[in-house]
Amino acid sequence: MFFARLSSQFPLAALRRTARSGTCPPPCLSTLSTCVLRNQTGRSEDGVHSESTAWRRALCSQSRFTFRPRETQRSGSRSFSLSGAPAHVQPYLRLMRLDKPIGTWLLYLPCTWSIALAAEPGCLPDLGMLTLFGTGALLMRGAGCTINDMWDKDFDKQVARTACRPIASGEITRMQALVFLGGQLTLALGVLLCLNYYSIALGASSLCLVITYPLMKRITYWPQLVLGLTFNWGALLGWAAVKGSCDWSVCLPLYFSGVMWTLIYDTIYAHQDKEDDVKVGVKSTALMFQEQTKLWLSGFTTAMLSGLVVAGVNAEQTLPYYAALSAVAVHLARQIYTVDINKAEDCWKQFNSNRNLGLLLFLGIVAGNLLKESKET
Repeated sequence: MFFARLSSQFPLAALRRTARSGTCPPPCLSTLSTCVLRNQTGRSEDGVHSESTAWRRALCSQSRFTFRPRETQRSGSRSFSLSGAPAHVQPYLRLMRLDKPIGTWLLYLPCTWSIALAAEPGCLPDLGMLTLFGTGALLMRGAGCTINDMWDKDFDKQVARTACRPIASGEITRMQALVFLGGQLTLALGVLLCLNYYSIALGASSLCLVITYPLMKRITYWPQLVLGLTFNWGALLGWAAVKGSCDWSVCLPLYFSGVMWTLIYDTIYAHQDKEDDVKVGVKSTALMFQEQTKLWLSGFTTAMLSGLVVAGVNAEQTLPYYAALSAVAVHLARQIYTVDINKAEDCWKQFNSNRNLGLLLFLGIVAGNLLKESKET
């Protein structure tokens, strides 16, 4: 009966990942520290994985799991241990995903593109502004994750990958999360108030998106689009912070390209959870596109690159920028061609690679802007 209960509460995909990694499940299952899994799966006629209980065996010896200071890897992606922090602080750090910085990078990078494009010809982007936006991205990403987990507490409990999040597992109550959210938003407001009045108004207008986008998965198959509208607001805000207002001929194509980029990487990300999403009744582009995913991603890639070309032309960018765009195109083509949408580990790996893509584009913008000065001279 113990093994039957274990198998019903711990989904097959999670058991399979545990066996491959040689490690135990997340902290909410911390009493299981040595796990050996032998598993065989079948595929039903409709293509959905079915479990073969005759072949599944889970043998676990019980011991105490210790959260030691180290770096852990998930499918080649690096996440950081938080065990150096006090024990009572760790759940809050995990709530804001401080141990998984990829989300902060994906929020921050469109800001860096915009700041770099707004720099004077021949000049490097404003380092102070980049630092300010980096701090803001860290705080707002954390606030967004807190809001998301507050909305999704009941859903997260039913999905293996999210069941151990602090609110879903009961480490943090909703009231404690609300207080913590208030602190994050207060600090983020302090960062925003360092900017000009135009930027303050523009930044404050994004709060509605930050609060509502976690709900979109209940309403539409396009929550990734709403996430894109939210995550790429920095493409507008960065230029405004440097220049005092938006040049829409540059900012709008850049913003549009960022939204398309989010649709690419977050659709790949959503394929990790598609089976669980069906069970709990939430929607995503991964569920809508199904086996047509790569065709849709190719279309988003074309739209993204077109927007970046328009933004570059209107910003009078030079050869290094377009060379970087070519490298970005190759990266995206390879990512879409090689990703296995039915393999969660590969989806995570390809999703995580988008940080390098964003940094590559940033360096292209900086190099292209520096060349403007030499051409004028």
